[in-house]
Amino acid sequence: TPVVEVGAAVVLAEQTLAAGESAARSFTYYVGPKKYSSLHALQLHQVDVMEFGDWIKPISKLLLRVLNFIHDHVPPYNYGIAIILLTIIVRVIFWPITHKSTESMKRMQQVSPLVNAIREKYKDNPQKQQQEIMALYKEHKVNPLGGCLPMLIQIPVFFALFVVLRSAIELRFASFLWIRDLSEPENLLPGVLPFVSGLNVLPLLMALTMWLQMKLSPSAGDPAQQKMMAVMMPIMMLVFLYPYASGLALYWTTQNALMIVQQMLMRRKSAAHPLRA
Repeated sequence: TPVVEVGAAVVLAEQTLAAGESAARSFTYYVGPKKYSSLHALQLHQVDVMEFGDWIKPISKLLLRVLNFIHDHVPPYNYGIAIILLTIIVRVIFWPITHKSTESMKRMQQVSPLVNAIREKYKDNPQKQQQEIMALYKEHKVNPLGGCLPMLIQIPVFFALFVVLRSAIELRFASFLWIRDLSEPENLLPGVLPFVSGLNVLPLLMALTMWLQMKLSPSAGDPAQQKMMAVMMPIMMLVFLYPYASGLALYWTTQNALMIVQQMLMRRKSAAHPLRA
């Protein structure tokens, strides 16, 4: 759709003039795309119009710079490929933390029968029960909260990329495979499907890979609760990501695929050694 008209507003600070006094004010303005490199060259905080957010602004700027660098230097100079490579870079950077966390989850799963035995043995003495469980965790070097760390790390990167894909002009009309515009939903078969404006394939792939990734993840606790979470989380992410930029779903799908590969490699390498109380 062609742009018919645009508008802008300037808010100036109030100034009181004495009788016969005059004042002049001057300012500059920029008319053009919200391209980070162009706005950054203008200085004077012009880049703030990109609305990179407050607490994630440094991460957003870094992600955009890396994304543009990959696009400009790696053939075939495609932003879809750049998003995939950026995801791989993020995974490599956080590999030590996610690997340690996955190992912690695996050990948590292994000690789960021992924990259940302690709970049964000291069911009438909650204080003793808690002491024995904590001693068991310490003996086997298990961190009950270790599995939450990868998700917490991903949240700032996820929101920063969300802001970048929303604000950066670079991805506007950038195509990848069947996707015509990575800054918009895929919107295939518009007007054909009920309840939605069009078919978005990537969010469906994202939900499927997330379900498989959660199924492969080591888990401890109530199996019924784990199964429910493995279904509810992909559905929630599907509903959240479906109407947003396809580039964001591409990032999350790639993230899930890499996590699946990591977990399959760990399963192949690790030998199952049952723990003893």
